[in-house]
Amino acid sequence: MKIKERHKPAITILIQPFKDVKPESLETVAEGIREVYPNVKVLDAIDFPENTYYKERNRYRADSIIKFLSKRTKEGFVTIGLTSKDISATRGEIKDFGIMGLGYTPGKACVASKFRLSKENSDEQFFKIAIHELGHTQGLPHCPEKMCFMRNAEGKNPTNEETGFCKKCKSFLIKKNWKFSSI
Repeated sequence: MKIKERHKPAITILIQPFKDVKPESLETVAEGIREVYPNVKVLDAIDFPENTYYKERNRYRADSIIKFLSKRTKEGFVTIGLTSKDISATRGEIKDFGIMGLGYTPGKACVASKFRLSKENSDEQFFKIAIHELGHTQGLPHCPEKMCFMRNAEGKNPTNEETGFCKKCKSFLIKKNWKFSSI
């Protein structure tokens, strides 16, 4: 007799905007996430916690933002912080490297920033950064496929070349209970 596998219920993605994010940017990102994962809730905008600000470079530390968001995120949820401010993280020998987003693989919180994106179609790019970081929270590493949302930016902004999750990344997410509304 075969034992039926128990499926964990699908997570809820919480979108936590910081007060600097424009409503139209927030709406574009939320709509985009809902297209690939419909179980999404947008929270009210909040201020940055004081301990996330790195005065020397006038930036916010992405790891500190994630730590703050993680503490507020209950089991069964993943939170993505959205900002238009400059964010940074330590990268190798560089203590304060400017980045577009950060998400731990796996994790229950991540952050995406609009600061380093092109002026044209920046909201679409913002969505792609957000969905990339959410992919990391689910356990996805960077992907070698150039068109995949999980591609490594390698210090650049390749979002205009990205068209979706590749087959391998999409299959991984489906096994994690992602419910793609358009496959």
